[in-house]
Formats: sequence, C-alpha cells, structure tokens
Amino acid sequence: MAEFMELEGQDGVRMAWNVVPGTKQEASNCVVPVSAIYTPIKPFPNMPVLPYAPLRCRNCRSVLNPFSIVDFAAKIWICPFCFQRNHFPPHYASISDENLPAELFPQYTTIEYQSPGEASSVPPVFMFVVDTNIIEEEMTFLKSALSQAIGLLPDNSLVGLITFGTLVHVHELGFSTIPKTYVFKGSKDVSKDQLLEQMNFFLMKPKPPTGVVAGARDGLSSESIARFLLPASDCEFALNSILEELQKDPWPIPADQRASRCTGTALSVAASLLGACVPGSGARILAFVGGPSTEGPGAIVSKNLSEPVRSHKDLDKDSAPNYHKAVKFYEGLAKQLVHQGHVLDLFACALDQVGVAELKVAVERTGGLVVLAESFGHSVFKDSLRRVFRSEEKELGLSSNGIFEINCSKDIKVQGILGPCASLEKKGPLCSDTIVGQGSTSAWKMCGLDQATSICLIFEIVKKEIPDATLQSSNNQFYFQFLTYYQHSTGEMRLRVTSLSRRWVAGPGSVQDLIAGFDQEAAAVVMARLVSFKMEIEAEFDPIRWLDKALIHMCSRFGDYQKDSPSTFSLSPRLSIFPQFIFHLRRSQFVQVFNNSPDETAYFRMILNRENVANSVVMIQPSLISYSFQSAPEPALLDVAAIAADRILLLDSYFTIVIFHGSTIAQWRKAGYHNQPEHQAFAQLLQAPKDDADAIIKERFPVPRLVICDQHGSQARFLLAKLNPSATYNSEGHHPGGDIIFTDDVSFEVFLDHLQRLAVQ
Repeated sequence: MAEFMELEGQDGVRMAWNVVPGTKQEASNCVVPVSAIYTPIKPFPNMPVLPYAPLRCRNCRSVLNPFSIVDFAAKIWICPFCFQRNHFPPHYASISDENLPAELFPQYTTIEYQSPGEASSVPPVFMFVVDTNIIEEEMTFLKSALSQAIGLLPDNSLVGLITFGTLVHVHELGFSTIPKTYVFKGSKDVSKDQLLEQMNFFLMKPKPPTGVVAGARDGLSSESIARFLLPASDCEFALNSILEELQKDPWPIPADQRASRCTGTALSVAASLLGACVPGSGARILAFVGGPSTEGPGAIVSKNLSEPVRSHKDLDKDSAPNYHKAVKFYEGLAKQLVHQGHVLDLFACALDQVGVAELKVAVERTGGLVVLAESFGHSVFKDSLRRVFRSEEKELGLSSNGIFEINCSKDIKVQGILGPCASLEKKGPLCSDTIVGQGSTSAWKMCGLDQATSICLIFEIVKKEIPDATLQSSNNQFYFQFLTYYQHSTGEMRLRVTSLSRRWVAGPGSVQDLIAGFDQEAAAVVMARLVSFKMEIEAEFDPIRWLDKALIHMCSRFGDYQKDSPSTFSLSPRLSIFPQFIFHLRRSQFVQVFNNSPDETAYFRMILNRENVANSVVMIQPSLISYSFQSAPEPALLDVAAIAADRILLLDSYFTIVIFHGSTIAQWRKAGYHNQPEHQAFAQLLQAPKDDADAIIKERFPVPRLVICDQHGSQARFLLAKLNPSATYNSEGHHPGGDIIFTDDVSFEVFLDHLQRLAVQ
C-alpha cells in the first residue's frame, strides 16, 4: 500500500490498476474497471506555481509535460499523446539539458500555472436561503448559527438573504431605513424575466430589447444589483437586525396537515436572481432546510399528514407520486446553476426527511457541500457551518468555477466520471460509447470544489489485439493528463496540470504484473461508487449478487489454487484484503438501504462520491482501536470478538465516531474512580480515546456525530451494527465479558469459506 500512498502524495491520484491491462479482453477479465480517483486541487507544499501561460500541443491541446520528448538542438517537443511535433516559442530559446523549465522537471508531474492579469473582479457571493417554517426552538438555534457565520464571512464578499415558508421573501438589504422585502407565491415557479420585472430592476434603466440580461455588464445597473447583494462589511448590521426579528412563518397550520414549505420555488428564485446579477462568478446558495417541501415545484409530499413521506419501498414499487416530478424540477435547476457557474450547498436539519434524495442531483452536479443533522442545535450542523467559513484549523479551500479536462493515449477512452461535476457535452475521439456517471464528454464543469473533492474516472481500453512482443517492450506506456482550470480561493485563475504514465501488459504471464500493480483500497472505493450508481439508475438491480459475482471472478482469475480443491486456495498479499472490503461493502449503508430513509442513503452516497480513497475506505470498513491497561492503543479487528469488559473501543465509521466502554470500565466510571487521585491511570485511559476522537473530528467535513456508550447500553447498537458477527446467539462457546450479536447475517469466516469453494470451480 505504501507505494500507492506515495504516488497519491505526489499527484493526488490513486488507480485501481497501476499496471494497466493492455487489451479490451484483458481489461474485461480484470473485473474492476481501469479507473482513477483524482483529487484535482489537493494541496502540495512543494508544488511550483508558474507565473506564465502553459505551452500546448497544437493538435490535441495537451500541455507540455515531463513525458514529452524534447529535441534541444531543433527546439522541438513531441507530444506523448498524439505524437505531434511542436516548435518552442521564442521565449523558450535558452532551454537546454542543463537549463530546463519547471514543467519538464521529472519530479514535477503535477504543476500549476497562474496566468497574470486574470484575477476575477467579482468577489465571492453568498446567498442565504433560510427556512422559517420551523419550531421556535429550532429557529433560535438557526439564528445564532447564522449570525456567527455572517461574522466569519470575508469582508469583501457579497451577501444576499431569502427566507421562505408558505411564501418566498427576498430581502432588500440595501434599503437601510426600514426592512423591505419582495414576496413571491410559493406554489408557482417564477421565471427569470418575471422576477426582474417584479423586483423593479428596470425602473432607472429600461430593459434592453434583445439579448440576455446578465449582470452589470449586460443590462443591469450596479445600483439595482446592490439592493440585494451587498458587501458583508456594509450589511452585517442590517442582516443581523433582520435575523433577530425573523419570526416563524405566520400562516396557521391545521392539526392534520404539514407546514407549507416551498423549498423548490425559493431555490429557483435564488438561482434566477444570482443568474441575473452575477453570472459566471463564484456564487454559492446556502440552503438551510428544516422539513419536507410541501408546496410548489419540487414538493416531495402532500400537506396531508395521512400521506407518509416516501420510503425506499415506495421508490422501488414506483408508488411515490411526487418523486419523479421533483427530481425533474431539480435537474432543470441543476442545469441552470451549472450554466451560471453557481453552487448549491444544502444544510438539512430535521427529524423528518427534507428531500435530500430529490435535491441530490442539483447539489452533486454543482459540487455543493451537504450536511444532514437532526437539528439546527446539533454539533454536526453548527461545527460544519463554522468550518465552511473558518480558515484557521483545517481549511476547506473552497474554490469555484472549475473546468476539468482530460487527455489520454489513443488506446484509452473515458466512460465518464462518478463524482461532483457536470458534463460539458464536449464530444470527441476520447469518449466511449458506454456511459458511466457524467459521460460522453472529455470536459466537465466543477462549479464548486475544495481541497478534498475527489472524482472517480472510469476508463475503457479499446485496443483489440496484441502487437508482437518486440513492439510491446519499446512502447508499453499509457499516458494520462488531467487539466483543472479553476478560480483559487484568493480570486485568481489557476490551471493545475497532472501528467501520469502507467505501464501496460497483455498476453500470457501478465497476471503477476497486474497483481503487483493492484491497489485494493482504490479498487474497493471504485466498486462502492459503481454499485451506488447502478443502484440508483438500474431498475431491478441486485447489488449483492453483482458484488459477489465480481469478487468470485476476481478470485478465480487472480488466486492460486488447484481446481476443485478449496483448501489449496490462496491470494497474494496485494489482493488479500479485497474480499474483506467487499464483505463490509455488502453490509454498509451504501448497499443495505434497510433502516435508512432515501434521504440518508442519498446523503451517504453524496459524501462517498466526493471523498478521497482513505476517507472512503473508512466509510466502507470502519477502523477500530482498542484501549486497555495491558497495552498501548492498538488497532483491533472489526469483529465482535474485540469487545471485552476491561477495554475501551473507538470506532470510526466516518459519519459517526463511537467511544464504547466495556462493562467493567463503565462500572468503574459510574463509581467515579477516575476522579480519585490514586486512580490517575484510569482517568488517563478514559481520556485517551476522547483526545483521539477530537483529533479526527477536527479533520473532517461534515463534522461526524460523536456517540459515547457502554456495553449492553442502547447506544451500543452503533458499534454492534458494524462488527463482523463471528459470535451470534446460536454459536457455541463465546468468551466471558465479551458480547454476541443477535443476527442471522453470515460472518466473514463463512463468507470466505463460500468464496473459496466457488472460486476454485
């Protein structure tokens, strides 16, 4: 694993196969697709930022890189992708073997260009869209969180405010004498033209007869824009006074009905307003939603309480009447936001579902952040919101307006990207006919991205036959180049270029090479993203069967065994943890939707789709650390056998962190031994997992939920649900002080046993 981590530390890329199968047939035999998980703007401390424009190939537009062949005498470079010969421009006249420009240094395979004079003039824009149809207590929590967030905004950023309940209220912050709002009906969608007309944008300056209204350059006066979007430093007082006076939505709610909430209309108004005022700039809509949308387009449920909010079963049976309508509406909204280059961030805090499953498309295509919590008073929400604007601890590094492009050798095509981006429909020879995720394009829009955003590229090998061995040895490299053009959080435009080369193999004897380059963590994450994607778009898809078949194929292709003899089966260390990952993936919240609402499932998948390999592996197979008097903290097997009366366990499953006290430890703690001076060691034992949990929480976004529980307590279910059930209620002889799990699920041992039997057939 260490060398794959090293590669990631240099380029931010993890590939499932680091030695690539060379032909179409070989690749399909490999089961896990040729794929890469790439973090486009991962921070590298010693990466050079060059103050000039990149040199591009005149045929395929790829950028000069360390894999280009350079003829110093003739001042020519040959592009490794299309073999085009390019001349160096005059300002490269002095280059030689000893005097190389930075982009040709072999260690700078990832490099950034910063074009001078291209800084964006528009400051960052934040449009707060706030739900007011929530109970008083929640309202108080939300107001305090918002006023804190407003205090943390950069001084030059522009801020707008829209509140909604039954109606949508757009607040005119620039009118300081009295609070003034424009009100729109929640039950019908408002077009951009109607919006501009009703908000008096054309009072001073008449509407241009033709063309699109877009910002101060095209048809709007900057004074009329400044009524709704003001610099944070100017409107902090006005905003706080509006927030202080915000009341719960005044419309009465009959006892047998839900509150009326027009989330869709409010978001649509926000998108149109930003599209008219600041198109193409890094603007974010921050939506704070406290319940299900029941009014207007994008409603997920009717107002009658007799109708329950849709469940997974309803979606499977196609009996959720509003679902497809709402998804279609949000797809339209996503398209509009991507076109404008704006981001939708969602903070959903309610005990009920709010419609994350429907909103998922708009948040994911625009690269927005998503936080799901039970209440606006919960630390998951409060701390996450603070992290969006606070830059001291671990900065998110929010960047905007990204465009991601890819170049690769001619024997490779791109099927698509699974992750937070939207296809720009740029068709070309690189596009495969098979589409996975956002496909049939070689360029994608990433309206919002941060330092951790990771996308998963799925490739297809199109080479049919193997050329003779002599050719293979001389030209056996595949090249990839990823270009990310984005607006840095400082406002300047940057271009990040990552160029990679990977060896390919084909024919007899290539199996050992493939195994040597197999990255089982990356492969597990790719399979998790793929299975989540298939579960969403394929009707009647059986995820467990698909994963099992893939794993059996994998083991029978790469395992060592004698036919029909399971006891002889063994896997190389490069593959040995892969079955374990798949076992935990089958039991994870991405595949088992039972006991989760569609909103929670959508939330888990959105986070999986944007995180890097290390974090995603923790979501699939949580990490478990054991603390005891006998030894220093040590990793424990994710198994029910890890539970002991005199141990503390720390489980990190990414979304939840559990500190679990064994029964003896819990008794001592209740007796207050840790407060007595002679039991200093016990106090330290109790404190150690808390400190480690705090360290994890500081690193994460969204902030995970912390659960502290005791053995046999009700909250212990958070730990038990994740453990391998090696001791269940019907198994013999479990050890005293340990625990059993009441389940009929198969344990990992039984799973492996069946796998070996099927793989050797």
